[in-house]
Amino acid sequence: MNYILAIFLPPLSILFAGRPIVAIITFFIWIPALIFSGGLTHPMFIILAWFLIHQSGTAKLMRKHKH
Repeated sequence: MNYILAIFLPPLSILFAGRPIVAIITFFIWIPALIFSGGLTHPMFIILAWFLIHQSGTAKLMRKHKH
């Protein structure tokens, strides 16, 4: 579900992935990037969000198997 949210609102999905500081920084870069590029930079933020969501899931899985 978070991967789908990343398509529309990448900073929010990054926040849900457990990275609040990165989400805030991404938000303040994402808004001007959307305005000035006309949406051409949006795929870059989607890829960033997907990477961080995947990293968060992998970290949870590693912690689960460690104990």
